[in-house]
Amino acid sequence: MQFLDSAKVFVRSGDGGNGCVSFRREKYVEFGGPNGGDGGRGGDVIIECVANLNTLLDFRYQQHFKAKKGGNGMGSNRTGAKGADVVLKVPPGTQILDEDGDTLIADLTEPGTRIVLLQGGNGGFGNAHFKTSTNQAPRRANPGQPGEEMYIWLHLKLIGDAGIVGLPNAGKSTFLATVSKAKPKVADYPFTTLHPNLGVVRFGGLDFVLADIPGLIEGAHEGAGIGDRFLGHIERTAVLLHLVDATADDPVEAYRIVRSELESYGAGLADKPEVLALSKIDAVDPEDLKEKSRALEAVAGSKPLPVSAATGKGLPEVLAALAGEVEAMREAELQDSLPRTEDRWRP
Repeated sequence: MQFLDSAKVFVRSGDGGNGCVSFRREKYVEFGGPNGGDGGRGGDVIIECVANLNTLLDFRYQQHFKAKKGGNGMGSNRTGAKGADVVLKVPPGTQILDEDGDTLIADLTEPGTRIVLLQGGNGGFGNAHFKTSTNQAPRRANPGQPGEEMYIWLHLKLIGDAGIVGLPNAGKSTFLATVSKAKPKVADYPFTTLHPNLGVVRFGGLDFVLADIPGLIEGAHEGAGIGDRFLGHIERTAVLLHLVDATADDPVEAYRIVRSELESYGAGLADKPEVLALSKIDAVDPEDLKEKSRALEAVAGSKPLPVSAATGKGLPEVLAALAGEVEAMREAELQDSLPRTEDRWRP
């Protein structure tokens, strides 16, 4: 699957239709008077969040979106038709930013949400609008109001309940493929994963979305490797699963590199709850594993969970830890959505 998480597009709403100058011309009607209709309203620019999309790839092939102009007014007091709207369909988690790339216009997280980004221009008045007691045959009409236009940035931040972080080739994609039906590319070389992948995990009666992003290396916040731009896809998660390769020579240094990159990126990633796990334990001697686990615990402050996606060992414990954090977040969100006791109406 091709993936695109950022796009710059040009949008323009439709111009309003022009008013009409017309007079009633009918047999046996001596004083017909003006009957020019108003112009129609221009089309709007609408952005809609739809559930069956997970990429902005469509905006690679079309970057200009223009709504239709409103119809011109006509005789017999006929108003012009409204111009057709243009609708941009985006996946959940899309942020709409101004041209400067910093000003947030809207954040679309719920499927079915529609916002009117630009309104079409108003239609011009026909000459029937200008009829007065002293001027019963006006010969003027207004042109339609011009539409609005702007450049916008679309940034996609995937919506997941839990995210996987780690160095390249730490077993992140293998873990995702094992615990869900997702089919990310898996190979024994760094940077196999080049774009985020999502999978639905079912554990203990709870369903949650697990996000896998490309691996981080030292200096990723400065653009090393493929940079840290994919970290935006785990900003909305409740918990991070930090996988450290047990076959690495220095797991402690691997842990420190990833934590440093999370702190350099900001956005609260370093403060999120973290489940630390040692992956690929099936390929490590048990004594060596104990030594690396103790060293990692001394630095991280918590005991890493041993896990092997290849054999399935340790998977229930890791999933239970993730599910607990996700459930706690959902409970907190539910409590926040309920009205407070003091705010409830009482007779």
